[in-house]
Amino acid sequence: MAAPSLAEVVDILREIAPIELAAEWDNVGLLVRPFAAGRKVARALLCVDMSVAVVAEARAAKADLVVSYHPPIFHGFKKLHADGGVQEAVLAAAAAGLAVYSPHTALDAAPSGLCDWLVEQLLAGAPPKELRPCGDGEFGRLAVLAKPLPMATLLQRCKKRFGVQTLQVAHPARAPRAIRSFAVAAGAGGSVLRGVAADVLVTGEMSHHDALAAVAAGRTVVLAGHSNTERCYLPTLQKRLRAEFGRALDVRLARADRDPFAAV
Repeated sequence: MAAPSLAEVVDILREIAPIELAAEWDNVGLLVRPFAAGRKVARALLCVDMSVAVVAEARAAKADLVVSYHPPIFHGFKKLHADGGVQEAVLAAAAAGLAVYSPHTALDAAPSGLCDWLVEQLLAGAPPKELRPCGDGEFGRLAVLAKPLPMATLLQRCKKRFGVQTLQVAHPARAPRAIRSFAVAAGAGGSVLRGVAADVLVTGEMSHHDALAAVAAGRTVVLAGHSNTERCYLPTLQKRLRAEFGRALDVRLARADRDPFAAV
């Protein structure tokens, strides 16, 4: 089977995460295209953050495309310098002939996308009584449970699914032993989950004042680290792309892509 064209891969990525679902402030889609859209793409590398190290890995792997969950071109550049950071990564990608695609909030909001997947993982196979989009832009998900879930069980599932040994947890004065609902949002979910009426709010990071407000309203806040709540979906995205293209497209997870923080 012949390798797909860049245009064909982009079409599938847009089916998985329709760009019209992205936040207005976001910058999603094909951000770097150093070759014609009809050229064949044999290998893709998936990451959350396209760092200089990820671009070097992509070059060494002879990849044609980097799918970076976070858009490396976000606010727009007025200059491009080899600064060791995102500008250098974009320069290096273009110089290496790497196309770069970012799904970001479109993937959060998409059916069977990141947020739906997070809920499924935390439910662990138990069907919810109700599941609906929630929060600012409906980029979060609220799950109402069919029966109470022990708080300790939810916390253990968060650690397992997000691949972390510790969590930041803020309880109200009366910490619940069991919950009947939880809401999730990937990454920095403070604005998404602000005011959402769930027993527990699960996200990557939240501002101090948003956490205080949530606790004052009787919510428990669970934080797992910004990119930990996003990177865990990459193997699923890998499977979805492999299901579409089979062996015609070699889809790999970037080994150099990791959360910048570590528990010490």
